[in-house]
Amino acid sequence: MLELGTAPEETGLRADAARNRARLLEAAARLIAEHGVAGVTMEAVAAAAKVGKGTVFRRFGDRTGLLMALLDHSGRRLQADFLGGPPPLGPGAPPLERLRAFGIAVLYRSAEQLELQLAAQPEACRRFSHPAVQALRTHVTMLLRQIVPDADCELLAQTLLASLDPALIHHLTRQLGMPMERLEAAWVDLVARVTRTDPPT
Repeated sequence: MLELGTAPEETGLRADAARNRARLLEAAARLIAEHGVAGVTMEAVAAAAKVGKGTVFRRFGDRTGLLMALLDHSGRRLQADFLGGPPPLGPGAPPLERLRAFGIAVLYRSAEQLELQLAAQPEACRRFSHPAVQALRTHVTMLLRQIVPDADCELLAQTLLASLDPALIHHLTRQLGMPMERLEAAWVDLVARVTRTDPPT
């Protein structure tokens, strides 16, 4: 059989594209740090990365696509942590401890990136089917099946994740002024009630 490989020049093109994409995402992240999400326009990212505006549009489609790519980059780091990182978030801890750690990690990640998460949130019809959201839901469902195998773990996972919604975190912390410690304690309490287990002492 004929083996189809990647031509050396294609590999080089892909590597260049990956480097350009990373450079654009780094430029966008710098703009957010300096000016907030409002400062991230396709033109500003192109200027910061020293590329043509057309390059940014070809790579990400539009501003929402760029913001989603930034979130995906952060989401992949979170997935790497809960799939292969150290316990209790990663493998090696009991599932109940992992579930508690997962919620706390998502809570603080959302709090750090609230502007970005709210600006990049897809429309309602795609919100729950986005691959990043599906990955989180699959992980929570898997942990719940180990803790409460007799429950409807898919719907319980949806309920738990709803309490970590960026719009809700924004409302609770920015509009109502609740401290993060209260939200963290509420997550631990919610996990205990949903899983019918005792909260940690």
